[in-house]
Amino acid sequence: MYAIVETGGKQYKVQQGDVLYIEKLEAEEGASVNFDKVLIISKDDGVVVGSPLIQGASVSAKVVSHGKAKKIIVFKYKAKKNYHKKQGHRQPYTKVEIEKINA
Repeated sequence: MYAIVETGGKQYKVQQGDVLYIEKLEAEEGASVNFDKVLIISKDDGVVVGSPLIQGASVSAKVVSHGKAKKIIVFKYKAKKNYHKKQGHRQPYTKVEIEKINA
């Protein structure tokens, strides 16, 4: 059984027990979060597709930790104009573990 949920402007395929790195959530470590934007649920007897969401469906997850991703370098440069700008960025994330798919 799997589901496709939307959070942080992105869609994720999740199963029970999966660990995901998603956009940062305002929740404490160890807290339980509920994703209610469920787009698709696949069961043993078939697939249920929402239009666009499935009413009453949700996915429960537990926040494992918060962190920052690996640093990326943003370098802007214009030829022959003596312009260059170097900037770093680390995207914050939340690590969650999927506990249950409620269909």
